[in-house]
Amino acid sequence: MKRTAISLALVAAASSLFGAAQAQETVKINAQLEQKIIEWRRDLHQHPELSNREFRTAKVITAHLEELGLEVQTGVAHTGVVGLLKGGKPGPTIALRADMDALPVVELTDVPFASKAVSEYRGKEVGVMHACGHDLHVAMLMGAAEKLTAMRDQLAGNVVFIFQPAEEGAPADEEGGAELMLKEGLFKQYAPEAVFGIHVWSAGNTGEIGYREGPLMASSDRFEINVKGRQTHGSRPWGGVDPIVAAGQIISNTQSIISRQVDITKAPAVVSFGIVEGGVRNNIIPDEVYLEGTIRNFDMGNRAQIFENLKTTAEMTAKASGAEAHVHIDEGYPVTINNPELTRQMLPTMQRVAGADNVKVNALVTGAEDFSFFALEVPGLFVFLGITPDGQNPAEAPSNHSPYFYADEDALKVGTELYVNWVFDYANTK
Repeated sequence: MKRTAISLALVAAASSLFGAAQAQETVKINAQLEQKIIEWRRDLHQHPELSNREFRTAKVITAHLEELGLEVQTGVAHTGVVGLLKGGKPGPTIALRADMDALPVVELTDVPFASKAVSEYRGKEVGVMHACGHDLHVAMLMGAAEKLTAMRDQLAGNVVFIFQPAEEGAPADEEGGAELMLKEGLFKQYAPEAVFGIHVWSAGNTGEIGYREGPLMASSDRFEINVKGRQTHGSRPWGGVDPIVAAGQIISNTQSIISRQVDITKAPAVVSFGIVEGGVRNNIIPDEVYLEGTIRNFDMGNRAQIFENLKTTAEMTAKASGAEAHVHIDEGYPVTINNPELTRQMLPTMQRVAGADNVKVNALVTGAEDFSFFALEVPGLFVFLGITPDGQNPAEAPSNHSPYFYADEDALKVGTELYVNWVFDYANTK
């Protein structure tokens, strides 16, 4: 009898770890709303806009949120739109985020609503495509706003709908994205307790959810190294200082930063060179060599150490050759970190919405996301939603950013319901 009592107590305690989220009924959307979401998505897909230029997209979102009767703020971080839904009962404020921008990609899919749009990018005319699925993100969040508004009286707390521009990066000489939204005071104004985001993902089949506690996506930082020597004739290298040799040594020596100087038991990291430029003629040793590359990493402490070690290694290596190295690091997106407690708390929600077999721990992703800025301010949860049709191998599907990127629209229902149920289940655990 004692063992039985202890066992029952353990079961009850384990159940309480997940709060009431596990016992909640799943809120579903009807076929009519699902069709509206599909239509929004197709309209947005046909009219993609580049970062900080999402003017039409913002108008579509604004009109919908105003029609729902929400408090709407426009022009946030240039083109961003924020809607506030106040629930019928007291409770926490949480934020739901969708990014809005498209990519400079010429669409090569054969869907009837394929993009024919063109725009200017870095001074050139380019095709524009929602090759990363942000059109789906916007449509799902618009659908979630409609469903939650219809259930306002049952909602405890407030929901902030964040439609964010420029996730793919602001144009040169401009600010943008999540970082600018925060700089303008978004979270100070609305004070959310938690923030949630979804990204569609070709590496998963339709409706699958990939999640991970802690680091999920890497930080992304760009570095430039100008190696300065002294020009001389190639037949007499002793007459100058060879920046090409110094640059080669810098490339080799920086590889030891990850393999020998950083605690890789914390998390993996990568330092890669993508550009090496220098010289104009085979028999002239030039004055200067330009190097550019990327740093990817999953630990914020390691990130700072890599910055410091890269600068020291480049400068000292160049100095040993009589050259100089000037290092500039352009800090990009931080590590996207899922709050462990929030992730565990919302895991039952994800399993109810998608089915337990469809919810899987995701591998680390070396791509980056500026949702990371939001998740450094308040507890965040960011997950991947599979959009490759069942029966097709996701490993062979065109990846995000491909001109052939294709999304199964059946995933829209799952994503919308996930947003909605996160809201109710989070409030129910308070």
